[in-house]
Amino acid sequence: MVGAGWQRIGPHPAIGAWAAAARAAALKVLSTSAAAWRCGGTWFVGVDALPNTPDGAINGAPFPWTALPLQPEPLHQAQLSVIRPGYPKPSPEDSAAAFAYRRDRDAAHLDGLLPIGPDKRRMVKEPHAWILGLPLNDTPASPLTVWEGSHEILRAALLDALDPHPAETWGDIDITTAYQAARKTVFATCRRIELAARPGEATLLHRLTLHGVAAWKPGDSAPAEGRMIAYLRPQLASVAAWLRLP
Repeated sequence: MVGAGWQRIGPHPAIGAWAAAARAAALKVLSTSAAAWRCGGTWFVGVDALPNTPDGAINGAPFPWTALPLQPEPLHQAQLSVIRPGYPKPSPEDSAAAFAYRRDRDAAHLDGLLPIGPDKRRMVKEPHAWILGLPLNDTPASPLTVWEGSHEILRAALLDALDPHPAETWGDIDITTAYQAARKTVFATCRRIELAARPGEATLLHRLTLHGVAAWKPGDSAPAEGRMIAYLRPQLASVAAWLRLP
């Protein structure tokens, strides 16, 4: 994964067992939650939506650490990301430019950056260790997209922007300009890859990899609940570690 910034894992029965248990939990969440839908009702954001325990287990299924190239650690409740036909549709929370970026560029982003203040300036507030996607149902529709090798471009740009400041303040430094310039370089130089995966497989991204979600294409199909993926992103202790660790 180091060179490309992404890795497909499996299929493995332990991943499949966890996905089956998580799918049952996800269907229950979807039947009782409506507020998390965005993009004209085509994207269920689902942050911290799944009821896994800190060891990752859900509905009696243990987390598949043995099938993953990761060390066990405490986990947050997984995000449940669901995409329905027509994604993305315009919505009040997106400006025209934001909608166009979502439609044409997969809403490509770097996890961990949050929009701060009235001007929504980007700062590193959630430095994740890694990004793990676990498909919960079987469909190639609206897959995860990644820009291969983008993690090193983003690392270099953000280190250049932050190095003049004390490391303990990095989470409070506006890196919007550096981030946007680096993202343009990524679009111009990195290969975009669609990473469809099936239950029993997993996608592991380097924490600095630019990634997004492909628009629903004509002819795409999925189960009635839509395309469902669970995501886990445990946090690191510091922004310095986020940028400097391999």
